[in-house]
Amino acid sequence: MDVPYPTRLADLQFRLKEARLEGALFTDPDSIAWLSGYWGYASLNSCGRPNFLWVPAADEAQIITPSMELEMCRTMTPVETVRGWVDGIDGEWRTPLSRILAQAYRRVGVEAARIPGLVQDYLRRAHPSLELVDISPLAGAMRVIKTPEEIAVMRQAGLVALAMVEAARGMIRVGVPEYQLSLGALVAGTEKAAELLAAGPPEPFCSPMIHNLQILQSGRDTCMVHRRPTVRRLQHGDPVYLCFCGITTFKGYWLGFDREFFLGAITSEHARLYDITIAAQRAALSAIRPGVTAEEVHFAANDVYLRAGFPPTYRTGRGTGASILEAPELKAGDKTRLRPGMTFAVDGGLTLPGQFGARVGDSVVVTGDGFESLTPYPKDLIVV
Repeated sequence: MDVPYPTRLADLQFRLKEARLEGALFTDPDSIAWLSGYWGYASLNSCGRPNFLWVPAADEAQIITPSMELEMCRTMTPVETVRGWVDGIDGEWRTPLSRILAQAYRRVGVEAARIPGLVQDYLRRAHPSLELVDISPLAGAMRVIKTPEEIAVMRQAGLVALAMVEAARGMIRVGVPEYQLSLGALVAGTEKAAELLAAGPPEPFCSPMIHNLQILQSGRDTCMVHRRPTVRRLQHGDPVYLCFCGITTFKGYWLGFDREFFLGAITSEHARLYDITIAAQRAALSAIRPGVTAEEVHFAANDVYLRAGFPPTYRTGRGTGASILEAPELKAGDKTRLRPGMTFAVDGGLTLPGQFGARVGDSVVVTGDGFESLTPYPKDLIVV
């Protein structure tokens, strides 16, 4: 995907000037990648080595990254100034960062919820006069409306998702351990991603590898919404819940996607719960169109739960894209009006503690008169 990173940076600088900020310091890998094209493998979360993107309101952007990543960084990004640092030498990342911030800056934007505590503590100690302003809403607003090119990539991510669920579904049978379903999904998703990458223009830094620890449960453990695959073997009558939210990604874009299947049989009560779940998601999807607020979509789903005698759910969905969670969210209090180009994961779900859970999820893009599904896979009650 040919992304105009300089245009994104220029747009950010315009917004910083409007907000009377002298610059913005980004540490979140997703934000750095979206703005500059650079995704650092030796990140703070995995290796204790932070990366920084510094965007002044009136000058050229700079990246600070571990020296071992310098060659890759300079190849991946159009940002011309890239500074490296080495573990244990000359203050590490603190020295190049302080050289930037020592230039009489007073008000600097950060993504407050995404800046690591290690970095935040250093800024407060080393630069106590620096006012750190939360620019999460400002920066997030730039990513809310996806471009046609981004939507095209997210459609491809949907194809990866469909390949994964189809592979996992084909492995559901008595005696198969849960983790085997997840392995099958990861392999199928990787093969589909590789096929899509091979068919397009060369993108040397896009890996087809599908990874992360999937959410998957079976039997009574479907009450545990985020339990991971185990060695438990599937039994006749099991519900099998497959969540692909943490593994459906392609070219740096994420989707939400969930399906549930039933092995050999299903009880009438579980079928009723599943039908309510599907009806709630259908109500939410039917409410999606330009001009409707995010919370109104959420309330449409909650009406279904309440009429069926269940409590309201805390959130019906979330924005998705270059991060697994983006603004706006489909929940009470979010009064953002939907616009064409917004992308959401839209969920339905109910749980009977100690018995079973029923869940479904899809990703969509808002269109001029409704929505387009990015994960068009059947969600009828399916007994395998």
